[in-house]
Amino acid sequence: MKKIVSLLIFAVALMSSGTALADADGHCNYTHESAYSDVPFKLCQTPTSAEDCESLGNSDGNADAAHGDGACAVEGSVGTCDMGEEKLVYYNGDAEGLEIGCDFQSGEWVTAE
Repeated sequence: MKKIVSLLIFAVALMSSGTALADADGHCNYTHESAYSDVPFKLCQTPTSAEDCESLGNSDGNADAAHGDGACAVEGSVGTCDMGEEKLVYYNGDAEGLEIGCDFQSGEWVTAE
């Protein structure tokens, strides 16, 4: 019983620590050049397969796509647009503007701590 309680406490600590947790499909880090901003956005999408990451990196002003295991890192991020199964983590940009964009994607904005 103590082992189960210890494992539950460890799992809760991992989830609240701000580090990425493993995700079966992985994540995709890339840069997005927006017509609405002079500064390219650095972001990460999860879950994303390696094939989808490659496709994502070659579409709509995106570049420098790199697939990795697990979920996106949230340390050093501005915030996350949570769209249910899919999440976009932004590493630069104005949080208020990104929140408005997230609303247009039917997502819920979570400002980084």
